[in-house]
Amino acid sequence: MRLRQFFLLVLFLVLLTSLPTSAQAPPHRQVAITIDDLPATGANSMTGAEINEMTAKLLAALQKEKVPAVGFVNERKLYKFGETDDRIKALNQWLDAGLELGNHTFAHSSLNNVTLQAWEEDVVRGETVTRILLARHHMKMRYFRHPYLDTGRDLQTRREAEAFLASRGYRIAPVTMDAWDWMFATVYGDARKRGDAALQQQLVAAYLKFTGEVFDYYEKLSRDLFAYEPPQVLLLHGGWLEADHIADLLEVLRKRGYEFVTLHDALADSAYSSPDDYVGEEGATWLEHWAITRGRPPLNTPVFPQWVIDRAKALPHEPPEEPIF
Repeated sequence: MRLRQFFLLVLFLVLLTSLPTSAQAPPHRQVAITIDDLPATGANSMTGAEINEMTAKLLAALQKEKVPAVGFVNERKLYKFGETDDRIKALNQWLDAGLELGNHTFAHSSLNNVTLQAWEEDVVRGETVTRILLARHHMKMRYFRHPYLDTGRDLQTRREAEAFLASRGYRIAPVTMDAWDWMFATVYGDARKRGDAALQQQLVAAYLKFTGEVFDYYEKLSRDLFAYEPPQVLLLHGGWLEADHIADLLEVLRKRGYEFVTLHDALADSAYSSPDDYVGEEGATWLEHWAITRGRPPLNTPVFPQWVIDRAKALPHEPPEEPIF
């Protein structure tokens, strides 16, 4: 009897270890959520009331799921005639919800396309209102996010920009995972406005599928570089796509074993102190920075759905920003 029980136990263990990976518990992973272009992506096409409605829905989902997040502000978007108070109110929603705000420059200026002096001026101008709001909530401005992830075309410019940010008390908020949600969001926002439910569903399905491919790619790249997966920093954008469907995205992350952590805790991992000499014409994630610095340019990046790009290009351009005097 004991021998039979022993063989049954051995058989059970063999079967357990031979199960496909998908049937086993996912690995333990961590991710910090960051959301750019506040008060809203596509803010020029939205009223202040719409921005507040979108913000309330997005933050309600984050609070329900108990997800910490940092939002990055372009203060120029606050200044629309007759709507400035409403747009500032949207930023206050973030702070009232116990979340954090950082600086994304005033006008979303790329360090690759303007002079260092002009970029520095845009950084300073971009903190005016946000610092006041943070102070009222007994908080300080801690984080800066590079527009377009552009960190400079040459190493000297990059290092001078980093020294400037440090002198103002900033820590750069890197990005390790980026699924171009803003491109999906551009088409989604138009479909939502027109009431095209079928296209919205198609876009959400494509977005979640592509995002899964992006997670596969960056998780593998992390293991290739560090032999483990450091806490990731995910880049999202504040718009209707995330307001309507961020719960779906969070569920994808949870199924992959992710725990949601603060940006502060994510950046405490030693990986974020890795040598980084990346410069280039286009922004890239920090995982790609580290790979290129090591002389190992990443390959086989996920291919973004061309039909989404084509639809985005076919849309009318966003209304121009009103002049700031």
